[in-house]
Amino acid sequence: MKAPKILPWIAHKTGISEELALKLWRRAAGEAETIAGCCDSSDFCHLAMERFIDFAEAEGTSSVVRQTARPRSCVSWLWRHQNRISKLNMITLENIIRLSLSNWTGVFPGPRRTA
Repeated sequence: MKAPKILPWIAHKTGISEELALKLWRRAAGEAETIAGCCDSSDFCHLAMERFIDFAEAEGTSSVVRQTARPRSCVSWLWRHQNRISKLNMITLENIIRLSLSNWTGVFPGPRRTA
């Protein structure tokens, strides 16, 4: 997937180099693809950009998002991160169930019909 055109702007706002921003984007896109399961959904784009901004703010010296009356707390970041992890666990569980079901039908085929 191509890097978004806003990447240099975010790099400048957070105080990181464009090369580092590109590396962080690739890392964020990889994680988002793992969570979303594909590169074509709107969930993927949202997750990738959210992860990229988180990585850029962690590496840089300033924030992309303007400070509001209440700054983000550590608890809100933890809540979003737990949400991402729980989605990944659900995807893994779904894949395990599909594999078990396909193995089960291979071991115990259904009744054969005779004409």
